[in-house]
Amino acid sequence: MNAVESFLTATQEKNVIKAIKNAENNTSGEIRVHIENKTEKPTLERAKEVFLYLKMDQTKQRNGVLFYVGVTSKEFAIIGDEGINNVVSDNFWDEEKKLVTAYLAQNNFEKGLIEGIIKVGEKLKHFFPYLTDDANELSDEISKG
Repeated sequence: MNAVESFLTATQEKNVIKAIKNAENNTSGEIRVHIENKTEKPTLERAKEVFLYLKMDQTKQRNGVLFYVGVTSKEFAIIGDEGINNVVSDNFWDEEKKLVTAYLAQNNFEKGLIEGIIKVGEKLKHFFPYLTDDANELSDEISKG
């Protein structure tokens, strides 16, 4: 079993997906998690590539958020689309990044992702509240590379 396959157990993965669904019940924002072994590129650069690969820039309100994890190097990035970045401060993601990174350093991957996702959902609902006609535009499943 490689590092990506053993990063989260099946139960932990289900719990992270449940957190995504719960967070998205409060916002029209779309949250995804991507995990891969590692990247040779700078973490943020790779996260941006994955963001585009997953077509996260194609949501109606441009309000997608990606949690990117490089498993073996314990690298983490969080990025949002232009719809979010146009209305928030430059340091909008700092608190969540510190939170998730601290849990990753302790090998508590599930809790880190869940706590970060919950915080992002709470913050996004102020800028992108859930609307009754909202459609889930992106998969809630964890993508793996």
